[in-house]
Amino acid sequence: MKKKVAVIGAGSWGTALSLVLHTNGNEVTVWSIMESEITMLKEKHEHVEKLPGVKLPEDICFTTDLESAITDKDFLILAVPSVFTRSTAKSMAPFVKEGQVIVCVAKGIEEETLMTISEVVQQEIPVAEVAVMCGPSHAEEVGIGLPTTVVAGAKKKAVAESIQDIFMNEVFRVYTSPDVLGMELGGSLKNVIALAAGMADGLGYGDNTKAALITRGITEIGRLAIKMGASYETLSGLTGIGDLIVTCESKHSRNRKAGMLIGQGYTMKQATEEVKMVVEGIYSAKAAIALARKYGEDMPIIEVVNKVLFEDLPAQEAVRELMVRDKRAEHSDLEWKA
Repeated sequence: MKKKVAVIGAGSWGTALSLVLHTNGNEVTVWSIMESEITMLKEKHEHVEKLPGVKLPEDICFTTDLESAITDKDFLILAVPSVFTRSTAKSMAPFVKEGQVIVCVAKGIEEETLMTISEVVQQEIPVAEVAVMCGPSHAEEVGIGLPTTVVAGAKKKAVAESIQDIFMNEVFRVYTSPDVLGMELGGSLKNVIALAAGMADGLGYGDNTKAALITRGITEIGRLAIKMGASYETLSGLTGIGDLIVTCESKHSRNRKAGMLIGQGYTMKQATEEVKMVVEGIYSAKAAIALARKYGEDMPIIEVVNKVLFEDLPAQEAVRELMVRDKRAEHSDLEWKA
């Protein structure tokens, strides 16, 4: 059954998801706060800057009018970068009706409050039914129809399944999960690990180094997430290890690219200017280490990333700091038989 869906945010991810929704027969409206962006989408039917080559159907509606975008829609897909989530949610709040479903598709943790994206939205729009969708999914590949698998998470099973229904097709598979916290922590913290993976690439290190960062990275994320109440299964699935692998390895990953530039000697500011898109891991890094300290968790990779970003520790020195840490067992809860 056709649904009315508004995509709030016309960046690469919002644009790609609008195409998936339209392909599935839904009535789609795309909103952006930037008049120039909406003008480009109306005239070109393509996001020339962020998703070049991906043509959008002419019957997708593009608007800067937030009230008209939200009114009478069955689903609102919130796709603005995480740093703009709260301000956008504040603007949306007067127009959202009781029980209207908002699907958060950005990844991040708010530095000041240590709240996840869905928690921020729920706080600003308490009448909404807030859900999330994430997984190993680069907009550049979704936009051209390459097979992709993600997870829809919600407190209510029926809400997650309704999101599954509007998005799922033969090239975009959607699973469901009740572990919204685990999904958001996996999706946010992996961006910080991806910065470290990029730094290793920028320094010219090899596959051994990358494999170590990915596996020890998911261990760090998992320990914290489980202590906060998430499930181990989530961290071992698509929104945990799956999302971490793609973000650490992909040529499309802005976090990996920023890290790689820093590894090559760029400053954080120079790297973000070169990437030309929001590097979510930089915004999540301070929040990640604050969460680690709040819950008493040792997160050495995330700690040295913070030192590189905010304390001018050279990337090469950061790797050495990780390598010469005190000796320890890989899994401290495994028992020796001899």
